[in-house]
Amino acid sequence: MNTVVSIDVLGAERLEIVRSADRLAAVEAAWMDLWHRTDGLIFQSHAWISAWWSTVQRRDQRALRIGLVWKGEKLVAVVPLAIGRRRGLRFLEWAAGSYTDYGDILVAPECSLSALQELWTQLCDAGGFDLALISRLSPDAAARKIFTPGAFGGIRLRHFHRTEVSYRVAGQWESGAAWFADQSKKTRQNYRRGIKALEETGEVRFRLLAPDEPLQPVLERLAALKRKWLTERMRESDLFEEGVPVLAALVDALARAGVLHIFVLECNGVMVAVSINFVQHDVMMAFVTTFDPDFGRASPGVILLMDYVQWSIDHGLSMVDFLCGAESFKHKFSTQAVTLESVIGTRTAQGALASLADRVLQTVRQMRERSSALPKGRDTPTQAEAALD
Repeated sequence: MNTVVSIDVLGAERLEIVRSADRLAAVEAAWMDLWHRTDGLIFQSHAWISAWWSTVQRRDQRALRIGLVWKGEKLVAVVPLAIGRRRGLRFLEWAAGSYTDYGDILVAPECSLSALQELWTQLCDAGGFDLALISRLSPDAAARKIFTPGAFGGIRLRHFHRTEVSYRVAGQWESGAAWFADQSKKTRQNYRRGIKALEETGEVRFRLLAPDEPLQPVLERLAALKRKWLTERMRESDLFEEGVPVLAALVDALARAGVLHIFVLECNGVMVAVSINFVQHDVMMAFVTTFDPDFGRASPGVILLMDYVQWSIDHGLSMVDFLCGAESFKHKFSTQAVTLESVIGTRTAQGALASLADRVLQTVRQMRERSSALPKGRDTPTQAEAALD
């Protein structure tokens, strides 16, 4: 069941909360029109959210809470949220949040701030969650209009201690070769040594997949390599589970939006590294990258990265964005780092207790770090912290 609430604001804006898959499908055209008008990122597109919702596992532990603002028959704002359950707590968070590197809303210039604020109030009043955890907010996110610590309306939000960093490559290089020459001598030597090591097996080839090339073999190879990498580190991800269609659905959303760029590094015709990227706002964004650990001595993942950075510069792109993640290679090659913040708020007593426990644990951790002079982030997250992750 969907909730529609009329409010008296400029232009008689009307609010709606989408809760069903049927209604989500029905608003596709209006949503995509708004997405194009506001030049939104793929993460806020209808295609991305519906690809996630149609393939998400454990659907019984989730619920849609997508807020809409209408002005007449025209959609002027989308707040794409959903409820998920983890460790006994219900979280109001970004829809498709596990696969969304930049959380945000879509809002047209004609949408009033009062309508957005009232929509947030309605989303909170609809209930069904213990905590709201709005993460991965970039400094220029439109969502900061409503997800502001201390602001009135809805539940009260505060800054959450967990932040993430987006690493980027940006500069004034005339060409990819100029960027390569600007790297350290050791980095250039390691690249050439890696190429030489691969050539001992066969011909080495870097290429961008053609638009009409079948994607299934590439995605199957990528997922298999990623599962191998995760298993070795005793980790797991729904995105790469065998037989789970979410990766293919998200990549299809990228392809249909016309932004998909898949780069591969092949050795003797075998893919030894793959990077699923997309281009928006004149920026190359690296969504998923992996490599074959059997060729680890040659560092094929780093070779592929250096190749697609050069490709991006040669094709006039202003930046390469490695998106979220603290992998060492991102820090090594980046020239910029942008901190993504989070806000949190409680709605129930259970949520308030979990939030309080997390704050106490953070205080204890900080005291322990100061007393032992350990760098921040060295400890393993506690169970209470993991629940809020």
